[in-house]
This record gives sequence, C-alpha cells and structure tokens, in this order.
Amino acid sequence: MHRAQFSQATPFPPNPYREELQKTANQIVTSGKGILAADESTGTIGNRFQKINLENTEDNRRDYRELLFRSPGYEEYISGVILYEETLNQKAKDGTPLVELIKQKGVIPGIKVDKGTALIPGTEDETFTQGLDGLHARCQDYYKKGARFAKWRAVLKISTRLPTDVAVTENARGLAAYAAICQQNGLVPIVEPEVLIDGSHNLEVSQRVTEAVWEATIKALQDQHVFLEGILLKPNMVLPGADYKEKTVSPAEVAIATVTAFRRTIPPAIPGIVFLSGGQSEEEASVNLDAINKFAKVVKAPWALSFSYGRALQSSTIKAWQGKAENVKAAQDTFLARARANSLAQKGEYTPQGDGENERLFVSNYR
Repeated sequence: MHRAQFSQATPFPPNPYREELQKTANQIVTSGKGILAADESTGTIGNRFQKINLENTEDNRRDYRELLFRSPGYEEYISGVILYEETLNQKAKDGTPLVELIKQKGVIPGIKVDKGTALIPGTEDETFTQGLDGLHARCQDYYKKGARFAKWRAVLKISTRLPTDVAVTENARGLAAYAAICQQNGLVPIVEPEVLIDGSHNLEVSQRVTEAVWEATIKALQDQHVFLEGILLKPNMVLPGADYKEKTVSPAEVAIATVTAFRRTIPPAIPGIVFLSGGQSEEEASVNLDAINKFAKVVKAPWALSFSYGRALQSSTIKAWQGKAENVKAAQDTFLARARANSLAQKGEYTPQGDGENERLFVSNYR
C-alpha cells in the first residue's frame, strides 16, 4: 500500500520573531479589548470630514488622530491601533510622535500595508489587492518605527455569479504572501478577506460564501507556511445583504451563522478573530458582537472574538468633534463610550444604553 511521504523538516521556516509574534497576537486579543482601526486613507478620512464641513488637511487629520490617542483611559478597552502610513510618521502638536503617544498608553501600534485594489481582468468588477512589491523593505521600516502588527484588506462580492473561484483564489494567495512577508519582519499579520454586504442575498448565502472564502484563505496560509499562532483574522460577520428585505434577521441568528462558519473553517491554533464592522451602525456592531460572544461561550469556540472597528467606533466621535478645539473632550467622551460598549460586547456583557448611533454606515462597493 502506498504511504504518503512527509518531510522531516520543521513545519515553519526559521523565524527569530516567532515568540514575539505569538506574544503580540495574544496581547491584542486580551479579554475585554479590541482594535481601533484608524487607518483611513487620505481620501476616506476626507469623506468623513466632509460630513462635518471640515477641510481635509494634514493638520486636521493629525488633530483628529491626536484626539483619539490622547483620550484618557482608552487603553482599558483598546489593545491596538491600526495606522495609515502618514499617521505613523506624524508628530503631535507638541512634537511627540503619534506612535509614541500610542505606546505610552501600553497600546500596540499597527500599520495598513496594502496599496488598494485593482480589477481582475476577465471578471465582473472583481478585485485583487495590490502592495506585495517592496513589502519586505516597507515592513522592516515599519517595525523600526514601532509598528508590531499589520493589516491587508481583500474585497469579495456576492451576486448570483460572484464571487468567482478566480477572485477567491487570487485574494487568498495575496493574503498568504502578505502574511508570510510580515512574519519574516516581526509584524503580526491581520488577514482580512472582507465579503461585502452589497446585494440582496439572504443569511444562508452569506454564510456559504464566507465559509468558502475562509476555506481557501486558510489553505493558502498553510501552503505558504504561515505561523498560525502568530496571526489574527479580520472577517466580516455573517450578515444578509444590505438590500435583503424578506425578514428581519436577529442578532442571535447572526451569531449562530457567524460562529458556525468559523468553527467549520478556522483552526483553533489561531489566537483570535477581530471582526470588521462592515457598514453596520455603531449600535448594531456592538449588539451583534455581544450575541456572537454569548453564543461562542455556549459552543466553547476556541478563539478570542473581538473587534477591529473603524466607522463603528468613530462615526459619532467625529460628529461630536466638528473640528473644534472646544469639542475635544466631548469627542473623547463619545469615543470612550463606544470603546467601552464594544469591550463589554467582547465579553458578552453588553446592554444597549442608547448612546450608540443606529444609522447604518454602509457604503456601497466600499473598496
């Protein structure tokens, strides 16, 4: 009988950062804490500022991020902050590097490393993520500047014909290559293949596509010899499409579909899953995260389940700020309220207080 031949080599290429990677990943998913995604590009933050009639200047971007990073006590709820490259290199008004403000709080700085999406030829507007060229050198530079984890976002869409195998495979391979390069340079990679909620599909379709995407992504990570104990995942929650109108889907149903999808596809070696908010309202993102953690306790899910929110932590904060110095404390208080809400949700202990916005933050075809 033929027997499979297995290599006697170590399962992972030698990596002097291996222990550090595992330690960092576990620190980020400490109980009751999650990630502030403050990595909006210049264009994206400009869209947010436009809603408060604020000019999109480097000084205004700095002032806003400084407001967040100086919020008193936010480190009780936030373990890591994802930065845009501009922010990694910026200094506060008093000359302190913004990355140092973060580190002084005991919070771990991270960095967005992808270069955006481009169309995959021969597909219906499907995309792959760019940025592998020069990534090795950039990761070395980011590490020297204080970053200890990274983020790379891939985007997939659902329709009657999408996503195609080409898009799923292309994005899985890109994520795996990115993850391997990050680990070689001391950065914990956050792996983010986001299945957008654009469309009218139901919860079951969303779950099926999410499972297929993660099955392909995990295989690609393993083929690339990525050290699973030194990564984090940033998936979408399993939600029906934004245009689905047939029935209301409860947080409990979202929780069951989401946790079931990941129990079927995600190895327990991975220390944590930090959900993106994906256009949910602030309140919806907290309520669904709470339901997910409640259900995860029932089924004894093996990973920490936390948050990596941008819009769902910042939407009401920007509105409270309005770009005015006299509103800084009010904006910080608003930010802390949302951070605390999601901290409680991460532990399955959240009770809505009515201070979170209920307006959906969905942006169609958000790339």
